[in-house]
Amino acid sequence: MDQPHHHHEAEGAHLQHVVLELGDGIGALIVHTGPELLGTEVEISHTGNDASRSHKAVLRRTAGTYDSCVLVFDNLPEGTYTLWIGGVSRARDVRVESGAVAELDWRRPTEAPDHHS
Repeated sequence: MDQPHHHHEAEGAHLQHVVLELGDGIGALIVHTGPELLGTEVEISHTGNDASRSHKAVLRRTAGTYDSCVLVFDNLPEGTYTLWIGGVSRARDVRVESGAVAELDWRRPTEAPDHHS
C-alpha cells in the first residue's frame, strides 16, 4: 500500500523541551535530518510487523544557538524497528535498547554540525 508522505506546517523552531520516557524495557529514537525533510511524516514499525505503524513529523528544534531538524520517537519498547517515508522503508533493523536513546543521522555530510571549531 503506497501512501504519500505528508508535510505538516513546521515553520519556526520548536523551543519546548523534549521529555523522553526511558526505563525498564523502554527506549527512544532520535533521527537527525536535513531541512529537506522538515514537516515530513516518518512512520515507524516493529521489525516483522510492517503493517502496524505510527508516525511523527520532522520538526526544527533549537538547542542553545543551534537549530536542527529532528524526529523524536519516544516511549518505544526495546527491539528493532523499520522507518518509512511515503510507504518506502528508509531504514531497517534500527535497534532501540532499554533505558537508552538510539540515534540515526540522515543529514548530508555538509549539514552535520562542526563541533571542532
